[in-house]
Amino acid sequence: HIAHIFVSFTDKSGKEDSATARKKINEAYQRLKSKVSFAEVARQYSDDPSVASNGGDMGYITVFTLPYELENIVYATPLGKLSPIHTSKAGYHIFKNLGERKAVGKVRAEQILLAFPPDADATTKKGIKKLADSLYNRLQKGDDFSSLAKTYSNDFISASVGGSLPDFGVGQFDPAFESVVFAMKDSILSKPFPTSYGYHIVKRLGHIPVSQKEDIKTQQDLKDKVEQSDRINTTKAILAQKVLKEAGFKEAGFNASELWLLTDSVLDYKPAHNKVTMTSKTPLFTIGTRKVLVSDWIAYTQTNRYKADGSGLKPYPQLWNEFVQASALDYYKDHLETYNEDFRNQIAEFKEGNLFFEIMQREVWGPAQTDTAALMYYYQQHKNKYQWSQSADAVLFYANDMATAQALSSEIKKAPADWKTLAAQKSDKVASDSNRFELSQIPNPTNVLLKAGTVTTPLLNKADNTASFAYVIKTYPQPAQRSIAEAKALVINDYQAALEEKWVNELRAKYPVHINERALAALLAKK
Repeated sequence: HIAHIFVSFTDKSGKEDSATARKKINEAYQRLKSKVSFAEVARQYSDDPSVASNGGDMGYITVFTLPYELENIVYATPLGKLSPIHTSKAGYHIFKNLGERKAVGKVRAEQILLAFPPDADATTKKGIKKLADSLYNRLQKGDDFSSLAKTYSNDFISASVGGSLPDFGVGQFDPAFESVVFAMKDSILSKPFPTSYGYHIVKRLGHIPVSQKEDIKTQQDLKDKVEQSDRINTTKAILAQKVLKEAGFKEAGFNASELWLLTDSVLDYKPAHNKVTMTSKTPLFTIGTRKVLVSDWIAYTQTNRYKADGSGLKPYPQLWNEFVQASALDYYKDHLETYNEDFRNQIAEFKEGNLFFEIMQREVWGPAQTDTAALMYYYQQHKNKYQWSQSADAVLFYANDMATAQALSSEIKKAPADWKTLAAQKSDKVASDSNRFELSQIPNPTNVLLKAGTVTTPLLNKADNTASFAYVIKTYPQPAQRSIAEAKALVINDYQAALEEKWVNELRAKYPVHINERALAALLAKK
């Protein structure tokens, strides 16, 4: 539970005055140390516009509520104590730790918000409260919350879905709003209560406790929040420093003022007032084996010279530090195998896999598929392996589902000669294969006698709920020799296996493997 005083570097006229801001924050800090109430000091010194209503009290916060640098300051501040004065890019900060509690999880709720118009006076606010009381009474008598929210709520996002709010935790809404909702019980309707935004009527629907499981969803949610928050920049900065140290960072001897002058000239399309000896090829520094040039700096500054809030240009020293860090991270990405063991192992696996694929292609797969003379010779030497058992010329149909298969098989039974046309009408759900098949390959769940004109009963594939059946055109009841064309796929497969076996035996003879039986026995004993 924190309170906060913020003093901006920029005064009300928009002019930056860090000296005055520093004096102001020091005065505020001294007053706090002399036991003046935080709210009084905050209202006198803080530039946070909400201080008028809350006296600097921000309510409870949790991780991801504040920017990471401020979160670290808050969590390092002991209970009941003031933080040191912290300097951010925007100004100076003082925090006070007012209280601590266990994490409270999230709440599911719906609300009706009757918002205060800008500069609403007491009379206007009184009228809004009267309307809020009227709606509360209607809800108490049974009116539908969703309908009233759609009609009256000024929170247009939640009103569009009947007042339903996204599940929320601490630090996401106004502290006064969260204080009421987190104190409510489930399924209870609050009386109208005010915040700086207006009057709220809330129905709390449920509570989602803090997850105690290290499950995949919880871990992924945390990972997503970390990657979306500014704390990821801290990780990048640490990584960049590691790369600069390990790879070796060496700055070239150059004049920074001359570099800034050249940059202004190039980016603002104006001639330099003083003579500039630098060119686009002038080296600025090296990281490992990479030389970074002026041209790299110019390309970076073109894209990154403006502040994220649109308030103007970044100072060149800040931009330079960002450029060095970005260059280090680029070097890291290009040399990831040097810094990441998992990636290094994966790259080695890919490289070895590609080499092995190329060797297999050259030694086994290629010859097995392209050496027609060798295939024919192998076929002649092993002809007895390539025999037809009982077989048939048939069409096999493969349907997406049993209903389609049954419908098509019924149609083909009525008009077998039209099987091509009938199958084409269901081409989005049916595929067919016309060929000679051994009888054991033909789907025949009822084991009917297969003869010319037979349409088999569809067979269900329980793995994916597809179905298949066959239309038999001609049968071959006697075994017969397969021709080289009919046996080609089988011949290629067998010849490939023979080449692989021959190759492996040659490798075993060339690179014998010796097993340390004693060491193996010791390992097995441990298991």
